[in-house]
Amino acid sequence: MQEIVNRVFIETHYPGVTLGAISREHGLILVDSPFRQDDTRSWRSSLLNLGGGVARILVQMDAHIDRSMGAKAMECTILSHIEAANVFQNRPASIKAQTLDAGAEWENYNGLGSIRWGTPHITFSDHMFLHWDENLVELDYRPGIADGSIWVDLPVEKVLFLGDAVVSKQSPFLSDADLPLWIEHLKSLFSKKYQEYFFVSGRDGLVTLDDVHNQIEFLSEINEKVQDLAAQKSSLDAVGKLVPDLMKKLAHLPAKYYQLHEKRLTYGLQMYYAHRYLDKPSKKEAN
Repeated sequence: MQEIVNRVFIETHYPGVTLGAISREHGLILVDSPFRQDDTRSWRSSLLNLGGGVARILVQMDAHIDRSMGAKAMECTILSHIEAANVFQNRPASIKAQTLDAGAEWENYNGLGSIRWGTPHITFSDHMFLHWDENLVELDYRPGIADGSIWVDLPVEKVLFLGDAVVSKQSPFLSDADLPLWIEHLKSLFSKKYQEYFFVSGRDGLVTLDDVHNQIEFLSEINEKVQDLAAQKSSLDAVGKLVPDLMKKLAHLPAKYYQLHEKRLTYGLQMYYAHRYLDKPSKKEAN
């Protein structure tokens, strides 16, 4: 666990997502959760050493299975955007984990067993403020990345949790995106408001403005190529053919993860194209 500023911690050890813990006088504000049961127990044990008050609340950055599968096992109040809560409501109450070939991290692990989703106890629509001591925590809706995606802003400590908005060491999740809006969100990070901020990626820990710039360039290229295909009324197969060239832009990917991220990019591009440009998309559960 790394303390990036006073009483604000991140954990990048567990597969799937970067976890956050914000210690306040009233208790711990947690950002996302591990998806494996053993990791959840380990994370809960680690949190005992962080001090603060007795209360705990878990903030979900969006409804992606990687970050929502283990939420119930955290045994605390769950907070999410209302659109993310709607995604949970449309999932079966209990499902048997099975591979969707969407390139998500959880698909690489066997023995996850039966999943019971943690239904959010608190939801919001646009902005929400947590006043657990004198340093507020602000939650802001950022729908460009996925349905119900949010950012968690600590304006006093100058820390911003970005969820899946920026990934520096892997391919992005595109299936539920609004690319022009996503790019607009990212451009706002260059404004005066975010000077001297620490940016926390929901997948890769601390990231820089250079990483943000690279993400904008990559998403902009994808957006242009997909729009060109849409203008030609191209098929989903044509969208998949974009992947090899796009993967060359991700030269930083470790070779052992290449297949996973190629699968993620292919699935994401096809789902994005289907639900934005085809008349009658057939969209299965993307997360």
